Amino acid sequence: MTAATQSRDTGLRNDAIGLREVLFQSITDMAPAAAVAASIPTGVAFAGGALPLSVLIAMVACLLTAFAIGELARHIPAAGSLGTYAAKGLHPSLGFLVAWSYLGIGLLIPPLVLLQLGFTTAATIHGEWSDYPADLWWPWTIAGVVIVVLAGLYGVRTSAILGTILGLFEIVVILILAALFIGHARGGNTIDVFGTKYTPEGHKGMSGVIAGSVFSILAFGGFEGAAPLAEEARNPRRTIRRAVIGAVLIVGLFYVLTTYAVDVAFGPAQFSTFQTSGPDSWQGMARTLYGFFWWFVFAAIVNSTIANSNAGVNVASRTSFALGRIGAFPRVFAAVSLRHRSPYVSIIVTALVALAVSLSLGFHYDPVTAFGIVATALVILLVSVYIIANISCIGFFARGGGFNVFTHLLIPLAGVAAFFPAWLTAVGWNPFDWSFISSLTAPISYGVRGVVVWVIVGVVYLVVLYLVDSRRVDEVARVHLDEEPAAAVPAPGATAG
Repeated sequence: MTAATQSRDTGLRNDAIGLREVLFQSITDMAPAAAVAASIPTGVAFAGGALPLSVLIAMVACLLTAFAIGELARHIPAAGSLGTYAAKGLHPSLGFLVAWSYLGIGLLIPPLVLLQLGFTTAATIHGEWSDYPADLWWPWTIAGVVIVVLAGLYGVRTSAILGTILGLFEIVVILILAALFIGHARGGNTIDVFGTKYTPEGHKGMSGVIAGSVFSILAFGGFEGAAPLAEEARNPRRTIRRAVIGAVLIVGLFYVLTTYAVDVAFGPAQFSTFQTSGPDSWQGMARTLYGFFWWFVFAAIVNSTIANSNAGVNVASRTSFALGRIGAFPRVFAAVSLRHRSPYVSIIVTALVALAVSLSLGFHYDPVTAFGIVATALVILLVSVYIIANISCIGFFARGGGFNVFTHLLIPLAGVAAFFPAWLTAVGWNPFDWSFISSLTAPISYGVRGVVVWVIVGVVYLVVLYLVDSRRVDEVARVHLDEEPAAAVPAPGATAG
């Protein structure tokens, strides 16, 4: 690290990672293999054989938003990421609420995929050795938590390298299987899956496609995961923008191709019966059609859940670190390890929350149902934050100069419009009685209750901060990398470990 970089050190390790690592932070934050196996198929009950169209709609919406976020990242390189963007583009109070929501997103990502790790691993072992209880999922969830905590505590370089390796492996395996599925379909290959022909009864037409897109958006959730690493990336103004947009393009095309492949191989007319596990799933089809290859698919899914939970811990810990640094959270959240420059308090707290959410919901319902509930809550928070990010782009450039009508107005507005139907579907609200909006079914729909509670707590906390010291809210807009160099001082509670 250069003297200049050290002198302006905010506690995190500056210039630690490059475009490759930052790109794979966003890619693994989307968990490509896990999303293909569980998140996207959760929408088949609504979209049926038209699921590839749901994925395409989600990709367009996320690509528009990725462009807006990329524009903001060029001017606002901050660990506070989307919260700082909203604070600078709109108002610090809204920035705090976005940071609060984004923290909620980061806290929910690990339990989502660690639940998947648990039920996927338990079902797989039970399928091979029937003496193993099919419902003994929780030890694998706990093991996943331990792995990502250790990776996070060893610093962003270790965490990013882990994400890169796991991300490459899962993408290659699923792409090979997708190619085999397309070959297996032969004459069954059809572009009709990109229309509404194969939507199931009860969700005919665009209402089914949009409901299916809710879970497709979940699959894209995390494409902006590179943004919180801005203070640890080399040349963040350029790197973060490329990583965010590149991740949507790469993984979006991957999702469209793989969803198409499994759809035509399974049969679009009966695709609404496709499952996230068992014989009628990616893993089950790989076992039936290609024998031993299913082990690689299983390994890719497991890798993906670990990589995604690792990325989620990075997002939540950097967001809580940023809030702790400015005093909006207790200062202890800004504590870093002097050896690895990792925000160890934030990482440990994130892991404990992930464990609590996973085990409480998983035992109260079952891990698959818990997965659906967490997924719904995640989509509501994600889409809300993405909509505000688009509006923040308009506000920032309208007030700060360099405004371009196409780049800073039309594209963000298109991003808002593309997400709005999915948001209404996820929250179960149809005030305009639109025919293409349908409500999600219980208990998956219960996720909105948790979101409401989280937002209410955030609003109350915001009011308290204003009453105690309003400057702590204003600090959300602070961009530490733009400050003049100052003597490096370890965060309160820093250790040499």
